[in-house]
Amino acid sequence: MPRNASSPVALVTGAAKRLGLAMATHLHQQGYNIIVHFGGSKEDALTQVATFNALRSNSAVALEANLCDIQQVEALAEQSLAKWGRIDVLINNASSFYPTPLGNIGVQDWTSLVGSNVQGPLFLSQALHAALKAQCGCIVNMVDMHIDRPLPHHSVYSLAKGALATLTKSLALDMAPDVRVNAIAPGAILLPERALTEHEKQQMLASIPLGELGRSEDIAQTMAFLVNSPYITGQIVYVDGGRSLHTGASA
Repeated sequence: MPRNASSPVALVTGAAKRLGLAMATHLHQQGYNIIVHFGGSKEDALTQVATFNALRSNSAVALEANLCDIQQVEALAEQSLAKWGRIDVLINNASSFYPTPLGNIGVQDWTSLVGSNVQGPLFLSQALHAALKAQCGCIVNMVDMHIDRPLPHHSVYSLAKGALATLTKSLALDMAPDVRVNAIAPGAILLPERALTEHEKQQMLASIPLGELGRSEDIAQTMAFLVNSPYITGQIVYVDGGRSLHTGASA
C-alpha cells in the first residue's frame, strides 16, 4: 500500500492557481493528500506541490494532462490512483474561457471549450467512478452563474457549462447511493485575468446585490460544505453575491 494511503485523497483539476489552488489548499489543510492536476501551468503546479510537501511530507503530487484528450484523461485517472491507491474527492475545476462571437466560431473553439468544461469532467468522473464508490466519495463540478443566463458572445462556453450542470444532475442519479455529485456556480469571485477598466469594475459591482466581489475562500468553503454534507447530491450552489438574480449580468 502506498505511503499515506490512510489519508483521504483529492484530485483537483486546474489546481495550480486561482480557484483550483484555493480549493486544493483548503483540502490540504483539512488533512487530504492532494493531486494537483495542471495543463499549461507546470511551474505553478510544481511550486504548490513543493509547498504542500514542505508542510506535510509526501502529501501532494503534480500530474499533467490535456483534458480535451480522452486518453490523457484516462491516464490521469490511472496515475492518480497509482500514487496513494484511493480517491475520495474529485474537483472538476479546470476550464477554458474565452469569447466565441457568432460567425467566428471554429472547430478548435468547440474542441477546447467543450473538451475542458464538460468532456474532460465526464470521462474523468467515469474513470474514477469505481475508486470513488469504494470510498463513498464525492464529486464537485465547477459550473458558472451563466448556466441560466448565457454570457453574450460566449455561446460555446455557456453551452459547455450548461452541459456540465446537466451532467452534475445525471451523474448524481447514476452514481447514487455511493457517490455524491454536486456543483458550484461562481459569480465574480476573482477579476478576469485580462485587465478591466475602472468603468467595467464599477459596472460589475453594481450588478452584485451584496455590493462586493467574492473571495476565493468563499468558493473553497462552499466546496468543503458540499464535500462534508452526506445528504446533499445533485445540487448546484450559486456563490455570486446574488448577481445571478439580475437578468443583465455580464462578465
